[in-house]
Amino acid sequence: MTAPEPTGASPLAALHRAFAVLVLGFASGLPLALTGLAMQAWLTMDGLDFAAIGFLTLIGIPYTFKFLWAPLMDRVDLPLLGRRRGWIVFTQALLALALFVLADISPKVALPLFAALGVGVAFVSASQDIVVDAYRVDLLPARERGIGASLAVMGYRLAMILSGGVALIWTDSVDGIGMTWPAVYRLMAAIMAGLAVFSALALPRLAQPPARVRDASRGPIRQDLVGFLAVLVAVGVGVWLTQRFGGAIAGWLLSPWFGDAVAKGSLQAKWIDLLALLLGLAVTLPLAGFAARRARFETLLSGLESYFSQPRAWSFLGFIVFYKLTDAFQLSLLTPFLLKGMAFGPAEVGVVNKLIGLLLTVFGALLGGLIMLRLRLVWSLLLFGLLQMSSSLAFWWLAVHGKGQLPGLTIPAFDFGFVKLVHPTLVDGGLLMAVASENLASGMGTAAFLAFLMSLTNQRFSATQFALLSAFQSVGRVWIGPLAGVLAEAIGWPAFFLVAIAMGVPSLVWLKALWKPIDALDARR
Repeated sequence: MTAPEPTGASPLAALHRAFAVLVLGFASGLPLALTGLAMQAWLTMDGLDFAAIGFLTLIGIPYTFKFLWAPLMDRVDLPLLGRRRGWIVFTQALLALALFVLADISPKVALPLFAALGVGVAFVSASQDIVVDAYRVDLLPARERGIGASLAVMGYRLAMILSGGVALIWTDSVDGIGMTWPAVYRLMAAIMAGLAVFSALALPRLAQPPARVRDASRGPIRQDLVGFLAVLVAVGVGVWLTQRFGGAIAGWLLSPWFGDAVAKGSLQAKWIDLLALLLGLAVTLPLAGFAARRARFETLLSGLESYFSQPRAWSFLGFIVFYKLTDAFQLSLLTPFLLKGMAFGPAEVGVVNKLIGLLLTVFGALLGGLIMLRLRLVWSLLLFGLLQMSSSLAFWWLAVHGKGQLPGLTIPAFDFGFVKLVHPTLVDGGLLMAVASENLASGMGTAAFLAFLMSLTNQRFSATQFALLSAFQSVGRVWIGPLAGVLAEAIGWPAFFLVAIAMGVPSLVWLKALWKPIDALDARR
């Protein structure tokens, strides 16, 4: 399922494509960090407990359901800017507005409203990801996918350096400049507005693929809109059923272990909330599928049918869920672990975890892309998967032995204009070792994984299918958060990181079973 060769085959056109992929990776990473790692730091510094922060990772729920509205972005192109570009500019402008509004809400004073607006930001961000991913699939020829995936990861991580590491240094009142989190979010809103201007003026135009023009298998656009509304109603019914009955059913199922008297806010109550959440998901997804079929949501159904018609389609989805699960599990609470569990200062965490660490991820992504020029895709997935698992051992060691066990280094004070460190900051050696190993492995693993997802995608339904695949990828990142928060309180940090390592084992077993089918996807065969 390869993309057609772009019309611009010159080195200059290839460079233009590479730069566009890099910038769009940055645009995708910026709002993701602001609903993830950066938001965790804001909530932690505002005094919320670990379990509450874990459940607030559900702000990212739209990332797991984005394939439901991706067909509309596959079917309809906004006017003036051409295929895909109109949606990119629209979502980026909307993100700028949403981040600006979110900056005026205090999570400590109005947590429900803050969470609701956070879900709105995640929805628009997921919509941007749908069209950016589809644009990248349509833009890059097969030979450029490995390095294109590396550049996308590089841009994504650079955005997280800015909205995560640099922002943490900004907000440190002792070693930084004491900037408030609302001010940080307003600045990020301004950056998103600038990215929208860039996308409108500088992105390469895409040709309309012949297979997409007047596809006879698709019904009228009005039918697709009706289908999407039916799916939306089904999801709303599923959410209502979960809120109305999920807690009671989960409590009844767990009552033999917990008893009938469970105190509100206790660890047992959080396990009940987690089970209720999983039950709700088990009800909502089948409801959405039933609604799509009854309302004849043809663009969604055709895109899914095209993907599931290939051999091993379900096995590929299972592998996608598990491959990044180790990363997702430990990263879901990494910032609270470092700030509260290990009592590192915000500037130290910002410099090491968010700045040095993410720079190492950028290096890891580029290194992974270069390795993939020589190493086949399936071998890259195996090697980088093993590295991802083994990197968790470093955080386990840090949790067991504590800080101060390895020689550290001192970061001198600096002032680069956009960020400064007021005082020299001592960086713990154990923290540096753990962050370096995790980020290098994560960067390489993400580059190989993104190339794998692109190889599975049919360009006729690139938005729908890539949204489906990346939604399954985000299952770990979003839905593992509540489990991670509960487990961290229940079993402690050392055991928490051992569980993270164990979560990577199924993906390697799955990879062995899918070795030949994945190798057959490699466009270099």
